Amino acid sequence: MHMKTLVIGGNGFIGCHLVDQLLLQGHSVRVLDRYPSRFRESRKEVENLSGDLGNHGEVAAAVEGIDWVFHLAYTTVPQTSNEDPIYDIKSNVEDSVQLFQACRNSNVKKVVFISSGGTIYGIPKTIPIPEDHTNEPICSYGITKLAIEKYLYLFYTQWGQDYVVLRLSNPYGVLQNPHAKQGAIGVFLGAISENKAINIFGDGEVIRDYIYVTDTAKALVSAAEYQAGPNDPRIFNIGAGRGYSLNEIVAEIKKNIDRPVSVNYTPARGVDVPANVLDIKLAKKHLNWSPETELGAGLRQTWDWITSLNPA
Repeated sequence: MHMKTLVIGGNGFIGCHLVDQLLLQGHSVRVLDRYPSRFRESRKEVENLSGDLGNHGEVAAAVEGIDWVFHLAYTTVPQTSNEDPIYDIKSNVEDSVQLFQACRNSNVKKVVFISSGGTIYGIPKTIPIPEDHTNEPICSYGITKLAIEKYLYLFYTQWGQDYVVLRLSNPYGVLQNPHAKQGAIGVFLGAISENKAINIFGDGEVIRDYIYVTDTAKALVSAAEYQAGPNDPRIFNIGAGRGYSLNEIVAEIKKNIDRPVSVNYTPARGVDVPANVLDIKLAKKHLNWSPETELGAGLRQTWDWITSLNPA
């Protein structure tokens, strides 16, 4: 069925891949973003709106006539969120609630929100982590993501605004900024492409779940298509379902690319939980979705793209 879709943050790393998947499936796509994509031209089939989630008039106009809204925009990352929690609350929680009110006023059929499987649970008591694990985030980013999830539930129970939350692990892949503050794989490969050492916080034994970005985009579309009954889950973990330490990631990189790799170990950070691997059984069952891209293949695709930016 053809849907009119809005991707907020559609020029970002995940947004670009989601736009591709939506177009592939025959949906019409509108993008609201503050900036053009850094690494590719906008696709001509897309209606591009330049605007800010904080501008209520722009948001109200953007959701007009839309069936599915994908909320991918966020102003903080885990590390920066603790430096200014007030900004994190104002620019993310307030603006998201304003968005949900605009969606309700425009009779949007479904909102799909990217939450944080990496931070929302805090220090895990069990691995892999199921969706019903306790939520004790140790960074403001995880707290604001959780608050937005709760507001989506409020809008659903009070006003029937349907939604799905995807608690995402660590996405990586083509179009991820290799000079960003987060995204270990992209940052590592970016450093190697410039013949620089990889910097690792702590001893490299921090374990994370890494998911290729195309698999992430497919999960987002599956979430929008998902028809949940009143008692069906609306919150899903999305990851690879297995963990790698940073040292194992470095070993995989060495196996898959033909460039020397050197590593600097630096002091650990307080925002990093020791291990985070998501249980993805619920998404497999209800969304009929599974990750398809093996780590080695994903690393090679990402490396090919990064080296195309910096030809040796």
